[in-house]
Amino acid sequence: MTLMTERPTISGTEPDSFEDLLDVLDELNLRDGFKAEIYRGKIVVSPWSKGYYHRVMKQVCEQLRPFLPEDHCLSIGPFLYVFPGDESAYGPDIHAAPSRAFETESNHLDGEALVFVAELTSPSTRDDDLTDKVTVYGRAGVPVYLLLDMQAKQSTVFWTPSATGYESHCTRPFGEDLHIPKPFDCPLDTTGFHAPTTKPPAP
Repeated sequence: MTLMTERPTISGTEPDSFEDLLDVLDELNLRDGFKAEIYRGKIVVSPWSKGYYHRVMKQVCEQLRPFLPEDHCLSIGPFLYVFPGDESAYGPDIHAAPSRAFETESNHLDGEALVFVAELTSPSTRDDDLTDKVTVYGRAGVPVYLLLDMQAKQSTVFWTPSATGYESHCTRPFGEDLHIPKPFDCPLDTTGFHAPTTKPPAP
């Protein structure tokens, strides 16, 4: 389920700026198991990731961390990065940024500080991961965007950010290596990124 609310109202007052929209986001009282982001001026509420996504995210981090630039942090969410120029605020599944980017009391982090993001698609937000986020991350100058399409079972890496998005990309099916450009400049083994073939035992 995805709930999209364009310029929502709160306490009878309609937000008239991106900062107001961020305030609305902070005040949302979501049911357990849901998260909220802002996509080009719209608040989008969607379910949290499936359990096996954690395994995939852990595999990505374990492979990339040895190549992480000095004094940078590579983390699995939840942190909210803001992109005021595109009226967007995302909580990427995996993100890397200089350590200084986290030295703030605000829960709204600077999207332009990112050096790497990775998103694992879900049916509810897949189209946005494939379109809007490509444009927003690229326009913000994020050097590398890794898109793991869990429905199509393939990975795409975008690099060479520009004013319109990214100028370069490469796609490989799960099971094949994918080269991650600088600042990592290393291969990513996507073996094991598939969904589990058996269900866990009942509790």
